[in-house]
Amino acid sequence: MPDPTSNTITVTDNRTGKTVQLPIVDGTVRAMDFRQLRENNDDFGLMVYDPAFTNTAACRSQITFIDGDAGILEYRGYPIEQLAEKSTFLETAYLIIYGHLPDQAELDQWVRDITTHTFVHESIRKFMEGFRYDAHPMGMLISTVAALSTFYPEAHHVDDARSREIQTHRLIAKMPTLAAFAYRWVRGLPIVYPDNDLSYPGNFLSMLWKMSEAKYTPNPTLERAIDVLFILHADHEQNCSANAMRAVGSSRPDPYSATAAATAALYGPLHGGANEQVLWMLAEIGSASRIPEFVKKFKAGEGRLMGFGHRVYKNFDPRATIIKRIADEVLDMSEPHPLLDVAKELERIALEDDYFISRKLYPNVDFYSGIIYQALGFPVEMFPVLFAIPRTAGWIAQWREMITDPEQKIARPRQIYTGERKLDYVPMSAR
Repeated sequence: MPDPTSNTITVTDNRTGKTVQLPIVDGTVRAMDFRQLRENNDDFGLMVYDPAFTNTAACRSQITFIDGDAGILEYRGYPIEQLAEKSTFLETAYLIIYGHLPDQAELDQWVRDITTHTFVHESIRKFMEGFRYDAHPMGMLISTVAALSTFYPEAHHVDDARSREIQTHRLIAKMPTLAAFAYRWVRGLPIVYPDNDLSYPGNFLSMLWKMSEAKYTPNPTLERAIDVLFILHADHEQNCSANAMRAVGSSRPDPYSATAAATAALYGPLHGGANEQVLWMLAEIGSASRIPEFVKKFKAGEGRLMGFGHRVYKNFDPRATIIKRIADEVLDMSEPHPLLDVAKELERIALEDDYFISRKLYPNVDFYSGIIYQALGFPVEMFPVLFAIPRTAGWIAQWREMITDPEQKIARPRQIYTGERKLDYVPMSAR
């Protein structure tokens, strides 16, 4: 007969001698169970201190599975390698949001639902034209996504399933339009409206690059490259921006406001701006001949190595292998990239060096994505914007899962107060 205590952990509080058995479920112990341990009846109870949530699960999720040690990434159980090879972004977005691959009728309806909402209100265009000519496109995107909430007041009814469906369609459909409008505005180019005869990535490329031609025809290689890049960036478990989406969404605002918060989290150089940092690093190195000197300084603690290693992956980032192949395809049809040789040589040295191998510093998805985007003609300011478009599908999936999870409440972490106590007010004359 199995031991009933086998799925428990026994904790003894050495301050009081009290011993408790805490149940282990799915490899976790509930933090609230530690509140049983207290020094006296007035004690709040034992808390768990975990800066940056490095070992705290804040939710149960069925969306994305990551095994960092094995280098595995799956959306709803499907390996990222298979989706990148066989799927499209919109099909993958459907999978992430609804939990299963669509049949043909479901996919056709889903594509129609998204395509119907690609246009934005003309006042949104005028709103974006209010930004300075040199505004950062990510700042424009954050502000404009938040402004969408004023156009769709019914979006505040987050517990209404039909409303959630409509806002899902709108957000996924309009994000490329807003991104393209921001790109054209800062480049001083006239706005190009959506072409709903094109695919999701093809329409995005049209809004970016259409000039005087009557009909823009996307290059199939570039169209597919954008589609695969979107698949790779669609979701990544409880990262900083997904956590922001859930935390803000937990107070029950409309999804546009929550998405604006998630987009703001993505703005940071440690998240959506990481591939830009890779380019700055490669530019600083300058040539392949200077890599040994750079590596030597890095090992001595001087400078940072961007694009290698990952908070989650302690093996190869499975997206990095796919994105390297896409980089080769894109760069074969574009002008030689001045930093490509530097990147390839740095990768070769790192993969052969025991220092990097022992520390599991393998290339991650950011290492080559910046080179691809730059080869396609995007300024570095657009990199996080390109990230935000596909990640919107993941944010929405996380938000929908959180909204319908009965265990979730408004996010409210505890703190450890370390300041002064019980001070007396000092009059101004005595300070």
